[in-house]
Amino acid sequence: MSDHVFFEAEFILLLLFSFVVPGIVYVLLYRATSVSRRTVLFFAICLVAIAGFDAALLSRLRDMAMHSASTVDDALFIGELRIALYLLPVVFAGTGVNLISHVLIHHLTQAEQKFDRRRL
Repeated sequence: MSDHVFFEAEFILLLLFSFVVPGIVYVLLYRATSVSRRTVLFFAICLVAIAGFDAALLSRLRDMAMHSASTVDDALFIGELRIALYLLPVVFAGTGVNLISHVLIHHLTQAEQKFDRRRL
């Protein structure tokens, strides 16, 4: 094992799935002038999956940092800064769940209105 976890593939994946991929998702959602419910649902599920993947990578990197000789790894992945690293997946999961709720509420509102129209 190398001296630092910063040179491991897991760390590169963490950077990609913490900044690049969610950034692309947010930009695509923000720039869309019209979007279907299915697309919003797809991006929401992507954000929740990214959050889970980030949490798993952070856990793996913490385990790797415990076995590395570097104290820099320990400070970032084992110490108090670790809590800050977990905030990104929490934000992604929260946004994803919020979007899923939005799509579901909108769908149910329309279904209720359709039911009410048929009943009258």
